[in-house]
Amino acid sequence: MDFMADQLWNGKSFRTLNIIDDFNREGLAIDVDFSLPAARVVRSLNQVIQWRGKPAMIRVDNGPEYVSAKLIEWASKHHITLCYIQPGKPQQNAYIERYNRTVRSEWLGINIFHSIQEVQEYATQWLWTYNNDRPNMGIGGVTPAMKLNQYKMTT
Repeated sequence: MDFMADQLWNGKSFRTLNIIDDFNREGLAIDVDFSLPAARVVRSLNQVIQWRGKPAMIRVDNGPEYVSAKLIEWASKHHITLCYIQPGKPQQNAYIERYNRTVRSEWLGINIFHSIQEVQEYATQWLWTYNNDRPNMGIGGVTPAMKLNQYKMTT
């Protein structure tokens, strides 16, 4: 998971919390708000776990939300390893960095948003399209949803 930042038309900054599954490159969540502290990260992770199940590991950078006692305690309680990349080495979390580039180039950086609700609605719609309609060459030219279904059929 990783954060991105942008601004509304009036200059007010907002952030996105992007969560993906490294296996099938599926976007699991894009949470949007003016502030996304560790408590909000935990809430988003709990929502993802409710419908997708618990991961063994989550790869993150060393940002304040990720090194907070709240997230570390949550991960420990759920027996989830937080795998921190080395500072200044975003290539160690290459899948989310590539995903962030796609988010920026396909919708975040090319639209003017007037409200945080508008950004969240756009993010939700784009996420569905990304997962279900947009082939991903990094996983063999299928969509993330197709890759997950292929995996489920073989296990």
